[in-house]
Amino acid sequence: MSLIIDCHGHYTTAPKALENWRNAQIAGIKDPAAMPKVADLKISDDELRESIETNQLKLMKERGSDITLFSPRASFMAHHIGDFNVSSTWAAICNELCYRVSTLFPDHFVPVAMLPQSPGVDPATCIPELEKCVKEYGAVGINLNPDPSGGHWTSPPLTDRHWYPIYEKMVEYDLPAMIHVSTSCNACFHTTGAHYLNADTTAFMQCIQGDLFKDFPTLKFLIPHGGGAVPYHWGRFRGLAQEMKKPLLEDHLLNNIFFDTCVYHQPGIDLLNTVIPVKNVLFASEMIGAVRGIDPTTGHYYDDTKRYIEASKILSGDDKHQIYEGNVRRVFSRLDSRLKAKGL
Repeated sequence: MSLIIDCHGHYTTAPKALENWRNAQIAGIKDPAAMPKVADLKISDDELRESIETNQLKLMKERGSDITLFSPRASFMAHHIGDFNVSSTWAAICNELCYRVSTLFPDHFVPVAMLPQSPGVDPATCIPELEKCVKEYGAVGINLNPDPSGGHWTSPPLTDRHWYPIYEKMVEYDLPAMIHVSTSCNACFHTTGAHYLNADTTAFMQCIQGDLFKDFPTLKFLIPHGGGAVPYHWGRFRGLAQEMKKPLLEDHLLNNIFFDTCVYHQPGIDLLNTVIPVKNVLFASEMIGAVRGIDPTTGHYYDDTKRYIEASKILSGDDKHQIYEGNVRRVFSRLDSRLKAKGL
């Protein structure tokens, strides 16, 4: 019997006090006298428990998943707001809340860290927060935003040496990064319907164009939301790589890049698992996330992705075990160590 490990969860249901504090922080950018102190945010353990028990944990039990890798709400990262100090304070607050959730529900939630990124700022500034989250909070991965500008794409490609300080730490701690943008402040790109999927596709194409994994052969990227357009246009990407005289994608990228199952209909999941090797697919739902409604054609929540895996006529029992547990533990080695320490 597989553990069902959801590798893509965000704290989208945090108590309202968090959003209120953030709004005060944003107001304080223009009026420093109004800038709230970290100590001004008071959220009790009971409030955290209620926010999880009535939302994520309730749905996990209903849908039959066991563990969620839990990071701060992606759209709340908003790295384009303020300067590095604003991002640093905000990231520390959000990461601590996810850590507290993991201590209140240690059998069900494991922390993944957001980084205090800021447009135009050296990514090396993120390292203290990254190290704190690994060493003090037990974080098993990070979320890396390839576009801290919020839809304007002012950062270099992920293959650029600009990012190497983060990659060096990822390799040192064997931390995978989920490549995940935040809110779009560009009206051309709807945050979850366009900007997220654009970024997933863009990140993959950037990796095709470069040779990043020659420098970092053990680096691991998780491209969420089923890889954006990647599985659907696999032939295009294979052809482009061939024209660029790159190795076959299986050799060039698939030892280092993985995709999750946040694809919200059966044909999409079937396509993902037809095109992408099983070893590169990790179970995820991003529940209570971008798509929260019920599909009128099935009567079930769009983001109940376990149903699609179970209904697959393509995947064997062993394939499903790899997607639910085996691949997640292999990619998130720190999670694997944590589970082994519990006898799991």
